[in-house]
Amino acid sequence: MLQVDAVIGKRLASGVPLVGQVGQYIISAGGKRLRPALLLLVCGALGFRGEQRFNLAAVVEFIHTATLLHDDVVDESTLRRGRATANERFGNPASVLVGDFLYSRAFQMMLDANNVRVMEILADATNVIAEGEVLQLMNMHDAGLDEDGYLQVIRSKTAKLFEASARLGAVLAGVPAPLEHACADYGQALGTAFQVIDDVLDYDGDVAELGKNLGDDLREGKATLPLIAAMRRGSAEQRAVVRHAIETGALGELEHIVRIVRETGALDVARDAAAAEAQRAMQAARALPSNSHTQGLLQLAAQLLQRRN
Repeated sequence: MLQVDAVIGKRLASGVPLVGQVGQYIISAGGKRLRPALLLLVCGALGFRGEQRFNLAAVVEFIHTATLLHDDVVDESTLRRGRATANERFGNPASVLVGDFLYSRAFQMMLDANNVRVMEILADATNVIAEGEVLQLMNMHDAGLDEDGYLQVIRSKTAKLFEASARLGAVLAGVPAPLEHACADYGQALGTAFQVIDDVLDYDGDVAELGKNLGDDLREGKATLPLIAAMRRGSAEQRAVVRHAIETGALGELEHIVRIVRETGALDVARDAAAAEAQRAMQAARALPSNSHTQGLLQLAAQLLQRRN
């Protein structure tokens, strides 16, 4: 990961000062670096030790960071990773344009791999992510969204880059197709579990630990799994309260909504869904050679369910 950070620092360089300033601001905020870590773990599990793993790990982090910059503008977010978002600090135009820079820099870096399959995976992933963003936008304030519709969004918007990161490790290692598919399945399941837990924490987290404002999803009119489950399990009165909150994005009833989500057992429903995805990830990882890196992949899936931020 130190090698990846070195690549990130080097490739953030630009002759335009604001580009480096905004890029460095969001990259330096830290974050979990799960996607590059996933790529490195898969490479390690499959025995690939080439330098290209550091370059592509930085690529997926750049793509992820670009989506964050654009997301925060679309969602009008003010807090991420415990501090002001880039759009709050530098303004929306700078955030959007630096996000574009990171996307284009990522594609420049992909060329270093000199591998058409690598380009294909990352081009497909960025396209699917963009479609997921648009789909989520279309679903805003839709209280009729069901679990299948919710999963379609998060598997496009969040899980796709996890899937691509794991698949890239397999492609770099040159493994047979069945093993590549197992890696991709692991990444998709891990990314899905990650997002479901993230949505749980919007109603069961601590602002200091979470690094973002509680209720942000509700304000944006997102019908996430905790709300979908609460409407399915709650009384007619409880359903009406949740439905109105989703449709209006009003936070006046946030405390009431949190109580409903907890009282109906909706958080347990969502956690069970995340646990099922984590189990699916672990099952896929068992197809990989048995070594310390594969053990790390198994531990990552298991520990994801305990995350608090």
